[in-house]
Amino acid sequence: MTQDQIILFTLFGLVFAALIWGRWRYDLVAFTALVAAVIAGVVPAGKAFEGFGHPATLVVALVLVVSAGLTRAGAVMLITRTFVDAGRGLGAHIATMGAVGGVLSAFMNNVAALALLMPVDVAAARKAGRSPGLSLMPLSFATILGGMATLIGTPPNIIIATIREESLGASFAMFDFAPVGGVVALAGLAFVALVGWRLIPHREDAATARDTAAYIAELVVPDESKLIGTTMGDLLDEADAVNVAVMAHIRDDKRRYGAPRTITLEAGDVILVEAAAEPLDELRAALKLDFADHRRKHYLSAEKAGFSLVEAVVTADSRIRGKTVEAVGLIWRHRTVLMGISRRGQRIRGPLRKAQIRAGDILLLLAPSETTDEVVDWLGCLPLAERGLAVTKHDRTWPAIAIFAVAVLAASVGLVDLPVALGAVVIGYVAAGVLPLAEIYDHIEWPVIVLLGSMIPLGAALEASGGTDLIAGGLVGLTAGAPAWVALLVLMVVTMTLSDVLNNTATAIVAAPVGIAMAGALDASPDPFLMAVAVAASSAFLTPIGHKNNMLILGPGGYRFGDYWRMGLPLEILVIAVALPMILLVWPL
Repeated sequence: MTQDQIILFTLFGLVFAALIWGRWRYDLVAFTALVAAVIAGVVPAGKAFEGFGHPATLVVALVLVVSAGLTRAGAVMLITRTFVDAGRGLGAHIATMGAVGGVLSAFMNNVAALALLMPVDVAAARKAGRSPGLSLMPLSFATILGGMATLIGTPPNIIIATIREESLGASFAMFDFAPVGGVVALAGLAFVALVGWRLIPHREDAATARDTAAYIAELVVPDESKLIGTTMGDLLDEADAVNVAVMAHIRDDKRRYGAPRTITLEAGDVILVEAAAEPLDELRAALKLDFADHRRKHYLSAEKAGFSLVEAVVTADSRIRGKTVEAVGLIWRHRTVLMGISRRGQRIRGPLRKAQIRAGDILLLLAPSETTDEVVDWLGCLPLAERGLAVTKHDRTWPAIAIFAVAVLAASVGLVDLPVALGAVVIGYVAAGVLPLAEIYDHIEWPVIVLLGSMIPLGAALEASGGTDLIAGGLVGLTAGAPAWVALLVLMVVTMTLSDVLNNTATAIVAAPVGIAMAGALDASPDPFLMAVAVAASSAFLTPIGHKNNMLILGPGGYRFGDYWRMGLPLEILVIAVALPMILLVWPL
């Protein structure tokens, strides 16, 4: 073993020990290791920061922005309302989301599949009043498992098919992976839905633990609305589905509290509702309801910077205390409109725009994204903790879905690389007004980017130093004289271990030639060994750095580095237990 190999193996050991310990944040640990490797001379200074421009790093950053765009455009809301029922038990929810994610990831990049479903899962968790950490990890694992079923489902399958063509003269076909990968995916999905999620450490999440204000708001049935001619009962059912309480029906300035379900809705009807900020915006966007003041819609259409929902507490010294929103000129001075008022459960009489604001009220304001802080300061209010609220643009739903679908299709058929395709989606979202340019960088989990950008050069250095070859040579020696199925088992275990440490693409590149060499030494067919590498290289379930999907959920799920192995270890054991006999059955030695 060379000096460089000793240094790198020591660094990797220290990194993983520190990450599992969890006392220091993962990005600081990884970046410290990278700097130490440069100082020790095992990573060239000129290549130290190449990981930050690596396609894997770019994909993670771009996927987070694309997910935000799909959420803002209402695409996530559309899928949520179609497939997700917050009343389902957690196991049933995980099974449903996992099945959708598995099918999608079989025919599109599994990172893109998770990008589409991750915000849906977070929204469902919010509705159910639970931490998204209980379901995001099963969803990530399900999308990884689904990618095993087809040639284009995951990069390791593509790499292994290419290596087979170069070494044996023919590539694997699109569905050659399905008999093994599909069965493994089904078994894995059953495990995460029935047992796996119970193994995830449960810690109260900040997003679900915080108090949410219930706002009184007014929504109007617009002209040519699909609600015209329907009954209040239909609207009440829609409101109940998103946790919005309908308080009154207003027509011709007459309020009807507890209005009968048989009342027929007409254009111009005002619906008085009580709800938290997110469900309120979801109902407005889903039913395409207008704001109570027609001028609000005009300002929304005129403003190009984008709007955000801001929650602000009125103090005794606030400019607006004792006045109405109309009196202070909020809409024409700052292009900001009042969406709702929270007054500790007290009823607010009369139109909201004419309600006198009291100290202690919480205002839900719709303000230009670039001036939200200025608006709150001008009012003299105190902003609530940042909650990432944004107004849904329901008129951009299908353009956003179309842009995303075209990009994913182009990447899936090889017209462009995935980072380029996702970059085009971001550009398209900005151009189409889905996402304001000023908000692009706010949606990126920078600690995750630092972790990934720091670990990639370390993994490359391990490979360049011959560390991975050293492991492969030891593997061949270990299986010398053993039955072929034992060699297959050991190959899978070692490949899984490498994939948990290194990028799964790099693992496939290293392990596939080793598999072919082992088959030659045993005078066996190389196909079962290549299939074993394909399944094992994609089975990176022990750490967040083994697969980009695991990296994506690290921040939103509130996970620690050491959380993954709790569900990942039994899942990897199950994968081997299912895949090994299936490989021997479908691809005889």
